[in-house]
Amino acid sequence: MVPLKRRKTLPSDAGNTVSDSSGHKVPNKFSQVVLFLLERKMGASRRFFLSQLGRNKGFQVADVFSESVTHVISENNCGTEVRTWLESQGRGQSLRVHLLDVSWYTESMRAGHPVAITHRHKLQEQQISEAEVALFSVSSYACQRRTTLDNHNSNLTDALSLLAENAELNNEDGRGVAFRRAAALMKALPTQVISMSQLRGLPCLGEHSLRVIKDVLENGVSSEVESTKQSKRYKALKILTGIFGVGAKTADRWIREGIYNLEQLRDSGQTLNRAQKSGLEHYDDLNEPVTKAEADAIGEIVQKAVDSVLTGSQVALTGGFRRGKLTGHDVDFLITHPEEGKEVGLMPKVVAWLESQGFLLYQKTTRNSYLESKDGPARPASNMDRFERCFSIFKLTKGKEQESTQPEEQNDLKTKDVLRPHMQADTDQQLCELSKNYQMEAASHKIWRAVRVDLVVSPISQFAFAVLGWTGSKLFERELRRWAGHEKNMSLSSHALFDNTQLCFHPVS
Repeated sequence: MVPLKRRKTLPSDAGNTVSDSSGHKVPNKFSQVVLFLLERKMGASRRFFLSQLGRNKGFQVADVFSESVTHVISENNCGTEVRTWLESQGRGQSLRVHLLDVSWYTESMRAGHPVAITHRHKLQEQQISEAEVALFSVSSYACQRRTTLDNHNSNLTDALSLLAENAELNNEDGRGVAFRRAAALMKALPTQVISMSQLRGLPCLGEHSLRVIKDVLENGVSSEVESTKQSKRYKALKILTGIFGVGAKTADRWIREGIYNLEQLRDSGQTLNRAQKSGLEHYDDLNEPVTKAEADAIGEIVQKAVDSVLTGSQVALTGGFRRGKLTGHDVDFLITHPEEGKEVGLMPKVVAWLESQGFLLYQKTTRNSYLESKDGPARPASNMDRFERCFSIFKLTKGKEQESTQPEEQNDLKTKDVLRPHMQADTDQQLCELSKNYQMEAASHKIWRAVRVDLVVSPISQFAFAVLGWTGSKLFERELRRWAGHEKNMSLSSHALFDNTQLCFHPVS
């Protein structure tokens, strides 16, 4: 559902005239026919467009369902679903209305008059077994579904997720969210999907997502997904946005300038900021999955840093690792103190300690801006929270080895030892190749790796909301806030829960 404040208001029906899209009155040619377009699965924008189209043709299209409605028009719903909706409106048994597919409506628009209703126009009952209905009965909100780590439909979710990623890389956020929702729903199903009939009546599955699923079920792969994988642009976006500090817009600009890979970027002379320089320097490490063991090792370091500057502070591992994942692309920690206000000024001291111990390869700290202006409360301009935060790249020693066991002087001698037998090489190119081979070998024996780490400081009064917001996933958080807004008329953020009806905050009990 689209929030009321964002919906386009449709003109009300009046007498024997209706208003066209420009607001002019046109004759109501078919006074005995009153149409109502069901928004469920159709969407507010498409419903608005079709309603205006009908009015322009002289049809009476009701904005609100009432006793006068003679035809209910639906898209992607079965008869059972529409009857259930009618019953929820208290009109299920008392009305005799035609329940029709949107195809009848579009054919009537083309003909300029209501066409004869045939069997194919009528909404059919849902023909699936009771076992299938029970098995695939899920909520339309991802935050209300139990999602297991055991994915029974990985072939389908992988395809949908790749298309979602491609849409996001191309700044098509709406399509990205649609594919993410479809993938999340497929992941939540308790058994493998083998037939399209099993998906009837399920929410969050748009026409595009259903086409992709059908293609995978019938052919083993999706032709669209395979084409995307082979796309030069998709490959370039994946590589360039894999650089820490590079977003989709920057990557798109580089591609338009003919840069498609790291080598071309290095040779291009592009001006990079500090984050991008560090991201390019540690590209391989930062694109290698982080293990739970590595996350725990970093957690011990962070806890030691926090304890050294403020005794009694709490550090919580969040993100995918808190959800039970075994690997991730970065590590997130929330820091607080049981006494409100004690956390103020903590972040700079923690960062200074980590830098003094040689753990940070890069860091950028942003200050807390929550409720900084007086026009609060808990609804920032975006869903991004405004805690004090440090974006960093950690230098994590592998295993129990210490970097001091390989002093720089020994490395220099080792380099000379490797190259000495080849000093009589005929060409500089041979020497260059040998040097490159040594660098690759040295990298494979490197005793540390770079890891992306985010540190976030929260007041204890906001800590519960912060933990919820930073646990994820991104789609879960989006759906949770959508549910809070649509179903409870509340505004949820990583800082607080605000009741828009009572105009007050709900504290953590």
